[in-house]
Amino acid sequence: MRSVCWLPGGTAGRIVYALKYGGWPKMADAMGERMARLDWPSDVVNERAAVVPIPLAVVRQRERGFNQSGLLARAIARRWRVPEWPEVLVRARATATQTRLTPEGRRRNVSGAFAVPPHTRSALVGAHVILVDDVVTTGATAVECASALLDGGARIISLVTFGRAPALGDPE
Repeated sequence: MRSVCWLPGGTAGRIVYALKYGGWPKMADAMGERMARLDWPSDVVNERAAVVPIPLAVVRQRERGFNQSGLLARAIARRWRVPEWPEVLVRARATATQTRLTPEGRRRNVSGAFAVPPHTRSALVGAHVILVDDVVTTGATAVECASALLDGGARIISLVTFGRAPALGDPE
């Protein structure tokens, strides 16, 4: 897992807020550029790798008009010159917002929430998948997504996020 910055307060937190809630989807290009500068193992470049955004809940995507993870994934894929596979991971069911949930509540909330559609499995077999999200807190969402992708045939999963945030109850 790689993250660009620690989020509580400061400019980075305001940038993520502007992207997600302020209607500033163009922020994703600059954020993705920063994310793409992180050091990665050579297999991201030398083997079959692809970028996969974490799917946003349908209700939240409808409200925002975009999936921020999808915008970030597109920017990273462009910079790394690797494919972006948004169709290989989907929401299997709706989930509540994670914002005010405890770490255990987050794990329960996303348990079984993601799936790999059968028609996309052949693309995943043996691939190094780089999951992309805007923020990681407990990692519950990433773990569920990784589990679905590995079950679908991916060889290895990496995670890149713009920010890292404390979980409810963590010291800041």
